[in-house]
Amino acid sequence: MTTTQSSALGVATRVIPCLDVSGGKVVKGVNFENLREMGDPVELAREYYEQGADELTFLDVGASVEARDTMYDVVRATAEQVFIPLTVGGGVRSVDDVARLQDVGADKVGVNSAGIARPDLLGEIADRYGAQCLVLSLDVKRASCTPSGFVVTTHGGRRETDIDALEWAREAIERGAGELLVNSIDADGTKQGFDLELIALMRELSSVPVIASGGAGDASHFAPAVRAGADAILAATVFHSGQIRIADAKRAMREEGVLVR
Repeated sequence: MTTTQSSALGVATRVIPCLDVSGGKVVKGVNFENLREMGDPVELAREYYEQGADELTFLDVGASVEARDTMYDVVRATAEQVFIPLTVGGGVRSVDDVARLQDVGADKVGVNSAGIARPDLLGEIADRYGAQCLVLSLDVKRASCTPSGFVVTTHGGRRETDIDALEWAREAIERGAGELLVNSIDADGTKQGFDLELIALMRELSSVPVIASGGAGDASHFAPAVRAGADAILAATVFHSGQIRIADAKRAMREEGVLVR
C-alpha cells in the first residue's frame, strides 16, 4: 500500500462500536463469558453517533421472544435519533426476521448460527435484499482440527463446531454475504490487540469488506488491524468504558497513515 494507507478495498476505514444487548441493556464480558451491564443502548448509540462513529452494530445476545421484542424497540428508538448505518445480528433465522428488522430501522443484518445450521438462508436473504444487506458474523476460535487452524462457533461462541472458519467464509461469500464480521473469541475482551493472523487470512480469501473484531485495548491497536487487511474496525468494551473515544481511534489511525472519515 501507499503511505496514505486505506482499507484493503481502497476506501476510508470505518470505526464501528458494537453494542451487545440483553434485556434492554448493553452487556460485555471476556471471551464471551461473565457478562456485565455497560449502559443503555440507545443512549450509547446516540453518544457514539455524536462522537463520529461511521456505523453501529447491535448484537442481540438474548434468546427469548421477550428479548427479541425488546431488541426491536431498541433498534427503532436508535434509528429515530442516529443517522448512520445500523447492523443488527443475533437470532436472525429467516427472511421475515430481516423484513421486520428493516421495518424498525436496520440497514443490514448479521447472520451467524442460523446460517451455519441452514446455509441456504444466506442466499435467500441476499436474493431478496441484496448482498449489501447481509453481514456474515463469524465467531472464530483457534483449533487444531481444521486445515486453517481456526473453527467457527455458534450460539454466541458457546458451541464449537468442526467447520473450518476460512472455508465457511469463502462459501458464505459465494452464497451472497456482502461483508465478513470476523470476531476472535480468543482475543475478545482481552484488550491485548486484534488477531492479526486471522484478519490477514480472511483478507486473502475475501472479495468483500472484512470487519475486524475482538481484542481492542488501546488506540494503537487499530492501525495494525488495517495493515493486516481490515476494512473496518469494530470494538465494544473500550468504547463503553470510555477508555477510547471514536476520535482517539481515528486520530491514532490517521497518524499511522490510515485513511479515515
